[in-house]
Amino acid sequence: MNRPLSPALAFAVAAAGIGLFSIMDAFMKSLTLALGVYNALIWRTGVSAVFGFGAWAATGRARPTRRAMRLHVIRGAITAAMALLFFWGLARVPMAQAITLSYIAPLAALLLGALFLHERVGARVIGASFAAFAGVLVVLAGESRASLGPEALAGSAAVLASALLYAVNLVVARMQSQAAGPGEIAFFQGMIVTAFLALGAPWLLAVPEAAQWWKILAGGLLATASLFLLGWAYAHGETGYLATTEYTSFVYAATLGFLVFGEHLSPFTLAGAAIIIASCLYAARRRDIAATGPDSAVLMPLPRKRTRR
Repeated sequence: MNRPLSPALAFAVAAAGIGLFSIMDAFMKSLTLALGVYNALIWRTGVSAVFGFGAWAATGRARPTRRAMRLHVIRGAITAAMALLFFWGLARVPMAQAITLSYIAPLAALLLGALFLHERVGARVIGASFAAFAGVLVVLAGESRASLGPEALAGSAAVLASALLYAVNLVVARMQSQAAGPGEIAFFQGMIVTAFLALGAPWLLAVPEAAQWWKILAGGLLATASLFLLGWAYAHGETGYLATTEYTSFVYAATLGFLVFGEHLSPFTLAGAAIIIASCLYAARRRDIAATGPDSAVLMPLPRKRTRR
């Protein structure tokens, strides 16, 4: 699992995972508008758990270690809160704007990766943080000029809060991928998130209409495939480096938002996205990434005693 591979291959696999997640976002926005965020999410994650079990069984269904199970539960709790905030916000703001605001997560992941995973980070990250914050302000300024209403402002705040949780999620994903295989991660992610959401089922659960089930199935399949790809990628690449694959989702969000929901791309959103992306890419630049070899420390596997094998 921890055998060093080309960073470019890990990057390509992570980018593919982000692409599938972006398409899933469009399904989830439609489901949230139709069912509400709670029912859209619990039914989709429940379906994801079923697909995830198939992925886990296909890869040997190895019994999780105690450390892996602890990380599954931690990430599941973070993901449940993160997803509720994000999809609630996504239903209230254009897709491209929501994705742009979420781009602060990779930069925050760089800082958290340095703190918890001892990944290298320099002074440039501090400057990039201020620049990225300026990009967020540009997007919010465009929102105020567009008069999207108070719900849009609340939606933006929810997306920003979700992005901070997602930064923590990225760091936990890196540790999790060192302790479990991608099939195991895909299964337990869906199962544990569903279990957390089920705590509210007596008061909130409702059975979707028949017309919504194909979207739920598609969303579950896309989410599972994405988790499988990202789980593999994060087992072979550094958190800060792979986090930059998030920026490919802007093209998906802008295109799907326009084609499916009739959302137009604001110049403020475009400018803010450019500032945030440039800031994060500048912060993530490492002279040693391009020269990484199979024995490079960039992959930074955890000590042997903390891995599965």
